[in-house]
Formats: sequence, C-alpha cells, structure tokens
Amino acid sequence: MNPKPGHAALRKGRVSIEGQVYLVTTTTLERQPFFADFRAAQSAAQAFEDKAVLADAKLLAWVLMPDHFHGLLQLDGKTSLQNIMNRLKSASARRANQVMQREGPLWSRAYHDHALRQEEDLLETARYIVANPMRARSVRRVGDYPFWNAIWLPTP
Repeated sequence: MNPKPGHAALRKGRVSIEGQVYLVTTTTLERQPFFADFRAAQSAAQAFEDKAVLADAKLLAWVLMPDHFHGLLQLDGKTSLQNIMNRLKSASARRANQVMQREGPLWSRAYHDHALRQEEDLLETARYIVANPMRARSVRRVGDYPFWNAIWLPTP
C-alpha cells in the first residue's frame, strides 16, 4: 500500500533529538474506528505502557481514540522517533488484532510529529491531549474516558 500524497512531506526534515519532547499523532488505517471495540482499545493501551516497547523513551501523556492516537513522547537519544513510533504502532496493532481476531495493518503508515519548543508549556500540551475525548464529546469528564494516561498522575 502506498502512502497518500503528502505523507513524504511529514518525514521531510524529521530529526530525533535526545531529550526532545514530541507531540505525535497517528491515525488508524483509513480512519477505521478499531478502538471503538473496548477490548481492542484495552489491548492496544497496554502497549503504550510497556517499557519493553518504549525502550528508554518516555510516553509522558497519551490518549487512544477510536480512530487515532495522540502522545507526548520524550526521546532518550538512543532510539529514533521513527523507531519508537514503529514499535508503538506494531505492538499495539499486534495486541489489538489478536483480540479482534484479525490480521493485517491497523495503523496508517504515516504519523505527524511536532517538536515542542522551549516556550511551549508541557503540562498544557498534556492537558490538550488527554482532553481529546471531551472535545470529541465522547465523555463529559476526562476521568470518564478509560484510554489515556499522563506521568503527572499519582501512582496507587
């Protein structure tokens, strides 16, 4: 499958910088709402919390919507942004496909990334990410949506 025109432009000038925080977004294949299936979303979400998948990178905040994913990803300098995104998409697709009893691609090949500038507020960007279900009118409160996380939450 060939990426749509313009996807090559997403890769143009892409660099991986140690310690850099990136806002990343990727969509499902043809924007199919695979993650409207609770079990598929639950399985995919486990990949986003898996340290083996992330290597030494950190997923500071993320949300999984029925047809896309937003994340705030900090690189460690050892693994490229492209490599981490490939690992996240592969692991989440493998897990979701297993519970949906399907095979094949689940994510679109491309993803969008934005390196946060020093003056951009990290917490504000994280709030924007996790509030995505409210803006989509899926829930009234962030806490009512099950498929998100942020490192600023207290651990039990």
